[in-house]
Amino acid sequence: AAFCAGLLRAQPMGFYSPQSLVADARRHGVQVHGADINASLAHATVEAGGTEVRLGLGEVRHIGATLAERIVESRGDGGPFTSFLDLTGRVELTTAQAESLATAGALDSFGISRREALWAAGAAAGERRDRLPGIGASTRAPTLPGMSDLELAAADVWATGVSPDTYPTQFLRPQLDALGVVPAAHLLEVPDGDRVLVGGAVTHRQRPATAAGVTFINLEDETGMVNVVCSVGLWAKYRKLANTAPALLVRGKVQNAEGAVTVVADRLQLMDLRVSATSRDFR
Repeated sequence: AAFCAGLLRAQPMGFYSPQSLVADARRHGVQVHGADINASLAHATVEAGGTEVRLGLGEVRHIGATLAERIVESRGDGGPFTSFLDLTGRVELTTAQAESLATAGALDSFGISRREALWAAGAAAGERRDRLPGIGASTRAPTLPGMSDLELAAADVWATGVSPDTYPTQFLRPQLDALGVVPAAHLLEVPDGDRVLVGGAVTHRQRPATAAGVTFINLEDETGMVNVVCSVGLWAKYRKLANTAPALLVRGKVQNAEGAVTVVADRLQLMDLRVSATSRDFR
């Protein structure tokens, strides 16, 4: 947990995105919590005696380290925030900043849903110390439907780049199973030389100078990572897709030797994750 929190605090850096770092921590039994206006510091921290990770407020879109520190300082001086209006009355927020906190679920401790918080964001951000209270639009939201698990994951990724408790491919697993897509964690069970179909978010693309033009793609699903080898000819055939797709279905032959699995691709296909994903390419 401490290692994961340290890497998150050091972002942007390294080969793996915050989403991949968090997903790997979860696979190793670490519970990861989203940003919370009354529990988070400005940066990622450990909780529960060092066994869990809490994302920082500074990781929320439009917030950043400076504003996050002001929020934490205000909370330390005046106690926990009791409502959206209490927050914006003590810390000046733009509408975009208020909406980002709402989208991230950072206001869940106020007892309001994300949609209710988003509804109230503009009015709450309009409250200022130099204005008479209550003269703006109402922060009381009408009854709104809750978000689905997929919508919550999409909101998390938009707001922080991380879904703390899900991975995009898990929402597609029934369809992937129907196609015969092998989860990353099961590739070691596939005999060397067998042809398989794998799929996941593209986390990075690499073309080392010593690889004679061969390109390596890393795919990630909810169970782990898959190393994919693309020959010069295959890359040329699928150049645009290979360079730009946020997620791919890859057919290829398994190279399974000494506990390390690689898939040598012979076909690439676009995969619609329904949740945004970014890759770190050619670093």
